Amino acid sequence: MFNVIRSVFFFIIGSIVTTVIGVLVPLALLIGYNLAYDTAKLWGTCILHLARLICGLKYHVTGMEHIPTHPCVVMAKHQSAWETVFLLHTLPRAVWVIKRELVLVPFIGWALLGLRSIAIDRKSGRSAMSQIEEQGRDRLSRGMWVSIFPEGTRVPPGTRKRYGIGGAWLAAKTDTPILPIAHNAGEYWGKNAFFKTPGTIQVRIGPLIQTTGREPSEVLAEVEQWIENEMVHITHQ
Repeated sequence: MFNVIRSVFFFIIGSIVTTVIGVLVPLALLIGYNLAYDTAKLWGTCILHLARLICGLKYHVTGMEHIPTHPCVVMAKHQSAWETVFLLHTLPRAVWVIKRELVLVPFIGWALLGLRSIAIDRKSGRSAMSQIEEQGRDRLSRGMWVSIFPEGTRVPPGTRKRYGIGGAWLAAKTDTPILPIAHNAGEYWGKNAFFKTPGTIQVRIGPLIQTTGREPSEVLAEVEQWIENEMVHITHQ
């Protein structure tokens, strides 16, 4: 019963924070991109702290030393909404590769669009790949990072979906290294789950995977192998 009360309280406070900052981000864009991004980053920090203080949801990270000082392509496991917040809070300025429908979501979608996310139609095949490469190359040249969930959607703990080639394609075509990230957030904050479970999320950040002179398919296979091998060690059976 206590977890129910905490989850309800988190939902109420989190919704207020999301609404307020969701309005502030577009307004901050009128002043400049940096201010807008810092405002969005504040949202991520607030949600992480609220999850810890209200729901008892903590996290432990290994591999922070692998985060470079230069732009890279981030490819992470996708199990819940938590890792989106964590990446926004933890990494330097980054844009997201998102499905186009997300930009229609009030507040969050508007903020994602304003922060120069790469919104694609995943059903468009090669056209989506061209968008990722063209817009991703532009963002990287501006010193921004590009974050993508290679499975394309959130997957339950202990399962996996086919890894899409988009992130590896962009990285290989631009000679940009990939930062792989594994975590088990779905065990505590499930897909579309209202109730949160107290505990400590394990996050593992891997060494950079180099892409220069390599085929995207080869790079993708290495990324998938690293992430899924780590998932075996941090997923509770």
